[in-house]
Amino acid sequence: MNLPKTEIARRLGISRQTLYDLIEERQPVTPAMALRLGRLFGNAPEFWANLQRDLDLRTLEVRMASELAAIESIAA
Repeated sequence: MNLPKTEIARRLGISRQTLYDLIEERQPVTPAMALRLGRLFGNAPEFWANLQRDLDLRTLEVRMASELAAIESIAA
């Protein structure tokens, strides 16, 4: 998109600071924000929610690596 961030924030109905926090991953994509982003970009809010979920899982998996390694799997 060839829009300034100020215009994107205005269209989303959020502050520029909130937009910058989203871009810098200092604030998560909430379900409400996923709805806004989906509407703005013409795609599904699930796309945005799934991106956040995937980021959360990858980040947590790294932080929990030793704890997860200590859990013995159950064979099905």
